[in-house]
Amino acid sequence: MAAPPKPVRHSQTTITELMIPAYANFGGKIHGGILLSLMDKVAYACASKHAGAYRVTVTVDKVEFLQPVEVGELVSLHASVNYVGRTSLVVGIRVEALNVKTHVVKHTNSSFFTMVAKGDDDRPAEVPLLILETAEDVKRFIEAMRVRQIKQAMREQMDDAKSHIDIAHAAELLKKERCIITYQPNV
Repeated sequence: MAAPPKPVRHSQTTITELMIPAYANFGGKIHGGILLSLMDKVAYACASKHAGAYRVTVTVDKVEFLQPVEVGELVSLHASVNYVGRTSLVVGIRVEALNVKTHVVKHTNSSFFTMVAKGDDDRPAEVPLLILETAEDVKRFIEAMRVRQIKQAMREQMDDAKSHIDIAHAAELLKKERCIITYQPNV
């Protein structure tokens, strides 16, 4: 029996964590890997609240670190289900850092995590339909749907291109790129 549809607001999740010195890199900024780990955690929480099932991360898209995060800042990760397929869903995440002394909030990065529900048999499980209650919900769903279509078309083009790469003409293709070809084909 399929789970009942759920509105976007049902699974919206925010995690806030203090950035401590142990999270910093040699430059004194918070490691991107720390932020990615926190993003994966909030994506899991959000996706699990929607699906009521165990989730696994399938892809992470568009991770751009817009501004550095400093030790001592409070980082809040805001997650929302943007799109649902049959067994997968896309969670949008917005990361913000609050300087507790100045009260300045900066948007540090955003990302999209595609998650797949797993049933008790460890196979993909169907997720509930998503109820879109606001114009923003509709906009995000359509954007995620379009991104999925573009990714699928790109996968198909790359698969086709792999079978048509002509190594013999690589020097011409790569002449304006920043690489040196030392490969010598067997004669």
